Amino acid sequence: MILEIVSPEATLLHSEVELVSVPGVNGEFQMLDNHAPIVSLLVEGTVKFKGANVKFEEGFESKFSNNKEGYSLPIKSGTIEMKENKIIILAD
Repeated sequence: MILEIVSPEATLLHSEVELVSVPGVNGEFQMLDNHAPIVSLLVEGTVKFKGANVKFEEGFESKFSNNKEGYSLPIKSGTIEMKENKIIILAD
């Protein structure tokens, strides 16, 4: 599936990923390949994702952390939409 993370300044990431976990209003939830369509608000927390060949937009690699569990990006708030195997996160 495709993950796109957009901030007020620019698109930070547009890449193929395997799993995405986000801080929803009612708690953390995750999406895998072919997840049902969803739209949700996000609260302060961390967006986490895994992928074999994640490609960050040039100049924004430093915003992401990387460890054995995957990549992460702290956010203050945002929205998420998943449909047709594409996730778009609008994050502050």
